[in-house]
Amino acid sequence: MKKSTLTLAVALGVLAQQAGAAGFIEDSKATLKLRNFYINQDNRNHSTSTTQPNYTEEWGQGFQLDYTSGYTEGTVGFGVDAIGLLGIRLDSGKGRHGNRDSSAYGGLVFPTDSDGRAVNDFSSLGATAKVKVSQTELRYGTLLPKLPVISYNDGRLLPQTFEGGQITSNEIKDLTLIGGQIEHVKGRNSSSNEGLSIAGANNARTGKFSNQFRYAGADYKVTKDLLLQYYYGNLEDFYKQHFLGAVHNWAIGPGTLKSDFRYFHSTDDGKNGDTAAYYTTGYYGGTTTRGKVDNDLYSALFLYSVAGHTFGGGYQKSRGDSDFPWLNQGDGSSNYTITDSQIQKFGRAGESTWQARYSYDFAKVGLAGLTAGVVYLKGDNIDTITGDRTEWERDITVAYVVPEGPLKNFGVMWKNAMWRTDIDNQRDQDENRLILSYSIPLL
Repeated sequence: MKKSTLTLAVALGVLAQQAGAAGFIEDSKATLKLRNFYINQDNRNHSTSTTQPNYTEEWGQGFQLDYTSGYTEGTVGFGVDAIGLLGIRLDSGKGRHGNRDSSAYGGLVFPTDSDGRAVNDFSSLGATAKVKVSQTELRYGTLLPKLPVISYNDGRLLPQTFEGGQITSNEIKDLTLIGGQIEHVKGRNSSSNEGLSIAGANNARTGKFSNQFRYAGADYKVTKDLLLQYYYGNLEDFYKQHFLGAVHNWAIGPGTLKSDFRYFHSTDDGKNGDTAAYYTTGYYGGTTTRGKVDNDLYSALFLYSVAGHTFGGGYQKSRGDSDFPWLNQGDGSSNYTITDSQIQKFGRAGESTWQARYSYDFAKVGLAGLTAGVVYLKGDNIDTITGDRTEWERDITVAYVVPEGPLKNFGVMWKNAMWRTDIDNQRDQDENRLILSYSIPLL
């Protein structure tokens, strides 16, 4: 039995003995989340690449059961959380599945079966043992972290999950301390745990992976309007990363200005510094497009909100030989940049990105639950072997959540994105997503 499995089994055994304790059951919550997800991608023009199909399309129904227990009584409280995931294919053909590359994990939404088609369904179950002493909590098992150096992805039918341990402490007023180690990840279109990797080394069949990502950080609320952050992450044999952040809210006239500043400093670690199989993507001069991690990423985003309107603008600069690195198994991932968009990330070597955004909450005109927004990003000065290149993306989101009545919290969302680029061997892309969601409280 694996050490991690044994540890979790022991923890669950302790919980079973104390399950009747006040608090453990009384404070338990269970929610069934339903998500009906449709997506299509239209890949266009100018590329000789044969690994990208011209058109991909999939549709499925997702079920996510979340259970959160309370804590047993006493100085040391014990609890357990669980998450059950099930995805059912409603429509997908072999030509529309989106997996023509033998190095890929799966298609747009579903894992790939042995015949090259999408599977009929896929599922997984995760459990998390937790221990709480005062204002400090230790969690071990399935985690959904959302931090500057590690962030789970929930952009498809089912969420990506991680496996490991994390400790969070709020013993000091206005200061949150977090640390942990991640050992495995389960992709958003997978039922299997995988190792951890980055772009350039993450080929599903022949790639290189690590089972150790360590991280630690602090959030300090200086005032009610100012938050300062520092985080450190280290993926063994791939990269080390430092993050500094500051978020400030300032009342100006009838509205509020939110300023969000972020800085990442990323360098190589272990084999990434001298072993080609562990190299990442970027531009290293001549015709060399892979090498060790070497990146500094600066960004600033400003959002002004007033009377339901939010106007925003931002800038991001990527410096160094490599692209910006983050945990990326090649099957869909998220990072904590202001440019992490529906299709692209805008963190390539040398890239400078401007963005503008606008959103509106129609509750201000009597249509509670209806929101809409648009984001435009333009990246240039991308370093490539054929000179500087550019890319741009436009994302539109329209969403409605029923605010009251029998269908309260039923949501409908449409997301449309358009990406254009002159980067060699890349294809322009249009994408649509339609998402229906509903949550049913069970406890």
